[in-house]
Amino acid sequence: MATADDLKFQEFDDAANLLAANPDATTISIDEPVEIPKNQHSRLQEPGREEDDELLGTDDSDKTELLAGQKKSSPFWTFDYYQTFFDVDTYQVLDRIKGSVFPVPGKNFVRLYIRSNPDLYGPFWICATLVFTIAVSGNLSNFFIHLGKPTYHYVPEFRKVSIAATTIYAYAWLVPLALWGFLMWRNSKVMNIVSYSFLEIVCVYGYSLFIYIPTAILWIIPQKVVRWVLVVFSLCLSGSVLVMTFWPAVRDDNRRVAVATVATILLLHALLAVGCLAYFFDAPELDIPAPIIPAHNGTTVVTKSH
Repeated sequence: MATADDLKFQEFDDAANLLAANPDATTISIDEPVEIPKNQHSRLQEPGREEDDELLGTDDSDKTELLAGQKKSSPFWTFDYYQTFFDVDTYQVLDRIKGSVFPVPGKNFVRLYIRSNPDLYGPFWICATLVFTIAVSGNLSNFFIHLGKPTYHYVPEFRKVSIAATTIYAYAWLVPLALWGFLMWRNSKVMNIVSYSFLEIVCVYGYSLFIYIPTAILWIIPQKVVRWVLVVFSLCLSGSVLVMTFWPAVRDDNRRVAVATVATILLLHALLAVGCLAYFFDAPELDIPAPIIPAHNGTTVVTKSH
């Protein structure tokens, strides 16, 4: 028959003897979690980079977001592959539109709105709405400017729709493609350069064009001063979104290259706005002269066109 001493764990006796010999010894309970130093990773970072990590996102946060929103990838020739690009609801689109119209200083548009779920739904319909808004507003502007002139005959210019569509969609796709390729190339030269995906850059450019929709409607006002004030105001809002998005991505590059990149982005954005205003609204319309109908007796009859 085993006694009580035989059933006693020897490890407990050893621990009791050690505590008796050294009362100041530190003990760790199994129930207590082991505390891991939190500043081990922060010591490796340079001071003052916390703001950049907040703007651009660290690798750990990006991995967490990717794992949280992990989806099964479908082949690119299937409908399911392209359906993921339009998988957004109304609240997300409205939130991204508000973020593009009211940019917050120090906040990255991609980091706040796009990276979790980039889409093509908003950029596509914003560009389509802007195309018809510019074309219709341009026709109405020319009509109101020449209203009341007896020699003017109004003819709707449907070609302006195709010209506006070519201009807007070429800008919304070709410029992001060139910028994406440039960032990828600089990323191979400088390791600190952050490269956005092509879809993220398209989202930024697409949503940044929303401010020009109400601006194009107000361009109907036949006052050049009002129109240029609206151009400057819209350019400041949409351009600030682009600058706050892409400047943190290129700020670690060569200083001249970074400044030239941001300046080129703003220049192309300004050329789009000024070009649309100059072609669709400020272009002088030629008055169509009244037709001359020859009479049978050799005289000519001039008819008035209304």
